[in-house]
Amino acid sequence: MRAIVLLCLLHAAFGQDNKFSWLGPLENVPQQAPVQSQVCVTDQASCGCCLMQKQIGRLEKFFNMSINKLKDELMSSKMILNNMRGSRSAFSIALNNNSAMVSYGPFSSDSIIKYKHVFINLGDGYNVETGIFTVPRSGVYSLSVTVYSSARVTLSNCVTLQVNGENVAEAIERSGQDLEDSTSVVVAVQLNAGDQLSARLLQGCSLSDDINHYNTFTGFLLYASD
Repeated sequence: MRAIVLLCLLHAAFGQDNKFSWLGPLENVPQQAPVQSQVCVTDQASCGCCLMQKQIGRLEKFFNMSINKLKDELMSSKMILNNMRGSRSAFSIALNNNSAMVSYGPFSSDSIIKYKHVFINLGDGYNVETGIFTVPRSGVYSLSVTVYSSARVTLSNCVTLQVNGENVAEAIERSGQDLEDSTSVVVAVQLNAGDQLSARLLQGCSLSDDINHYNTFTGFLLYASD
């Protein structure tokens, strides 16, 4: 009889739809969102997907940061390149390009030498008509002058390098022991934008030149300072 009663009670308990726990029916227990670690324990496929999504998110963030960094560096490089292009300034000129030797001077007064043959005039700073180079940008410039004369006229070459009419350097040789005179001068000077640079032939001196270009004047910007 007792066995029959026990079986009836067990059947009644297991036959109900509600699930039980140690705290009573499960429907009375507050439901909580599953913790990620619990999800990973119960559903390995779902856990792997979540981890993959997180990794993809990290990679995407890193990729975007790298792209932005590259864009900044590219813009900086373009600015530097444009600055370099804008600061390019160089000229190299010769007295003439004649096949036969031609004399230049002497004159009754000092005069600016008008070099007619242009090797390069980057930035168009040199004016062939006036013989003056106008500094396009402030900075340190390298300047060099080479002069030559023969005994056909006067054996005396004397040229001064001037900035705004003021002497910076001289290339002078007067009446040596041979039939030719030649000398050179090279300087590095600080110039300001708008300064006017020229080579001036002194009174009573002369130059001689032909296609071999014995008389040259060269200048170029080493680095800008503005």
